[in-house]
Amino acid sequence: MKTTFLKTAFASLLITSTAHAQAPLTVTAPVKQVLDQVQPEAIKAHIAYLADDKLQGRQAGTPGYQMAVDYVTKQLKTLGVQPAGQGGTYVQKVMLRKAFIKPGATFAARDAQGVAPLTAGQDYVIYPSPELPATAVTDAPLAFAGYGISAPDLGYDDFAGLDVKGKVVIIVRGAPSTFASTVAAASQDLSVILQNAVRRGAVGLIVASPRARTLPDVKRGTYSVLGPNGKVASSRSFAVGSKQQLYATINGATLQRFMQTAALDTATVFASLKSGKPASAVLKATVSASAQSTYQDIESYNVVGKVTGSDAKLKNEYVVHSAHLDHLGITAPVQGDSINNGAHDNASGVSCVLEIAKIYSKLKEKPKRSMLFVFMTSEELGLLGSAAFAANPTVPKSSIVADVNMDMPTIIAPLLSVVALGGQHSTLIEPVNKATAYMGITLEQDPEPEQNRFIRSDQYNFVTAGIPALHIKYGNKTADGKNNLNETVQKWRAVTYHKPQDDINGTFDFEAGKKYVQLCFLIGYQVAQNPTRPTWNKGDFFGQRYAQKTGL
Repeated sequence: MKTTFLKTAFASLLITSTAHAQAPLTVTAPVKQVLDQVQPEAIKAHIAYLADDKLQGRQAGTPGYQMAVDYVTKQLKTLGVQPAGQGGTYVQKVMLRKAFIKPGATFAARDAQGVAPLTAGQDYVIYPSPELPATAVTDAPLAFAGYGISAPDLGYDDFAGLDVKGKVVIIVRGAPSTFASTVAAASQDLSVILQNAVRRGAVGLIVASPRARTLPDVKRGTYSVLGPNGKVASSRSFAVGSKQQLYATINGATLQRFMQTAALDTATVFASLKSGKPASAVLKATVSASAQSTYQDIESYNVVGKVTGSDAKLKNEYVVHSAHLDHLGITAPVQGDSINNGAHDNASGVSCVLEIAKIYSKLKEKPKRSMLFVFMTSEELGLLGSAAFAANPTVPKSSIVADVNMDMPTIIAPLLSVVALGGQHSTLIEPVNKATAYMGITLEQDPEPEQNRFIRSDQYNFVTAGIPALHIKYGNKTADGKNNLNETVQKWRAVTYHKPQDDINGTFDFEAGKKYVQLCFLIGYQVAQNPTRPTWNKGDFFGQRYAQKTGL
């Protein structure tokens, strides 16, 4: 069982020797005619509006974001796409909670040497609780739990034999090198790690950052999403449904001091963890902490439209094309500019979904399944809009068969190859293989697995809801044969990503955008036409953990 998830096995699944031996994709004349009508200029026009300064960076809950909502809604109406939000509208309300920590929070650690001399902001940072206005732990023992991963089916469990009841758990970020890249990324999901700890009785979690130069600044607040009951439904710092009393980060020096209380050498421990050998231990130190939190609840919106399918039965099932609509808003100036326009991230993805919706609106014969176009808020705040939608979709959850997500397709060069993030986990790889072969696009493995991109965008919340999903990203192929596009992207990203410089005046290849729209359309269209809904591969990591959530 364990070897199913090794990197070599995943490599053989992603690009198989039989990929192009499948029956080739046949595109009917009416579909091809509409597909050929995709216009690069239309893609550019959407991006130009959404990335205009007047939208002020589209931060969730701001007037600028509402302008983006209104724009997308107007586009869907113009195309004749039906509303699929709440109450016959195009929108789904998403309640965000911004939590702040009041002055006066305390954090004190004690070991055999006495009280550790720790400085707030430098040695540790306490996060506000999004659920509990007042939290406290007193002389809680510390326990080191490696990466905080519990995956006995993969032969690895940081909690095996470790009693954490009543303790504060310390972890470091990472995963064993034996884990495949997508499994490693998913195993580092903090919401899962938090649940791993609190289910075993832990009262808090401390994340150690041994390589970080500075610790996070939470003075501007942290974000969570509220469910219909007004309680926290998704958070990266709080275990939903628990009474968790502490979430904090510490620097490397503080971690080393704590580890030394159990005669543990951090370098040796880190090497053991990376090799797949847990090194968990109860530490001979305690922590006392207290904090009070205040809240600002913010209303934002997902936008949802649909094209109803043509089959009497299958029209009650949905294929989703998704993209996040928000960006970072206004931040500290960079080279004199403070508006984060988010042209690539993710006005480009929104533009592509709108153009896919346009293709469907032009088709006289609609696909068998219905199509759902979902534009989500608060991705930049922690995938919160998609968490809200995946938990409480505007259509029955069991009727959603797949999600094809479009986040920052990075259309800065000719689209010669792509990566299907998550495709190797389900039968969705089959329409990907056929669509790429039809378009003459090479399908590659992820050139940057260390970026953990599979869990860093909205498709991941569909996955954890049990819905097969994937994210189409650029590959490495270049016209000059050097096949080093990732190097170009890294240089571009260093001066553009999450900066005001990501605007309409930057580098774009709108012909690549056209190909991206056509490719993603063909993937979703095949799923919509296939009488058999996508399934997780037999024994797949994600299928085993999440498939039951769809109720199937």
